[in-house]
Amino acid sequence: MSGHSKWSTIRHKKAAQDAKRGKIFTKLIKEITVAARMGGGDPEANPRLRAAIAAAKAENMPKENIERAIKKGTGELEGTAYEEVIYEGYGPGGVAILVEAMTDNRNRAASEVRHIFSKNGGSLGEAGCVAWMFDKHGLIVFSKEKVSEEEVMEVALEAGAEDVRDQEDQFEVVTTVADFEKVKAAFDQRGLVYEMAEVTMVPQTTVRVEDEKTAQQLLRLMDMLEDNDDVQHAYANFDIPDEILNAVA
Repeated sequence: MSGHSKWSTIRHKKAAQDAKRGKIFTKLIKEITVAARMGGGDPEANPRLRAAIAAAKAENMPKENIERAIKKGTGELEGTAYEEVIYEGYGPGGVAILVEAMTDNRNRAASEVRHIFSKNGGSLGEAGCVAWMFDKHGLIVFSKEKVSEEEVMEVALEAGAEDVRDQEDQFEVVTTVADFEKVKAAFDQRGLVYEMAEVTMVPQTTVRVEDEKTAQQLLRLMDMLEDNDDVQHAYANFDIPDEILNAVA
């Protein structure tokens, strides 16, 4: 699990540092549109839409962009018809990778994802080959430099979190999908600053990657997947030691 949260934290930091905001907005708009199409345009009655709007607001997306995406989903405005596709495969070192995509062209998406895997020492697998290794949870990650374990434990337990895990330089708070927003709000109210908070796919077990070359290849594979226009999220079950991660990230 630690590998996943480390990758997510790296991804969030990189997104803040580089000029990918336009690409981030595109992915968030897709999620809002599909969520509205599948569950309706009322976020109070549509948890997926509510979570998508919260993610968009966290990236400072303008209100009018969010409203327009909802209207495209509900059919009030004309928009592109996206469909959700899941790809599963293995990266360098036998790491399991689960990819969630939204696309208007399945053939293009499949071809590009397969190319990214093969170019970076991975291989696309059959449906179901790795999905069983991942469960959907809320995940809130804190840097040990910014919070104490006692503070995190107290708020997490009071708010109904499932677990708090000590992972090297981080604390990870795990929640059910249903309780994620409540637990996140409890941390916000206490003023505890987290590195990352999202509903995500959490691996049941991890594969430790201690070879620097393999780690570098794996991170490049994940980066290329995340950078693809059709890919919404890429999840993996690697666990790279901090000293290796700092050398290659």
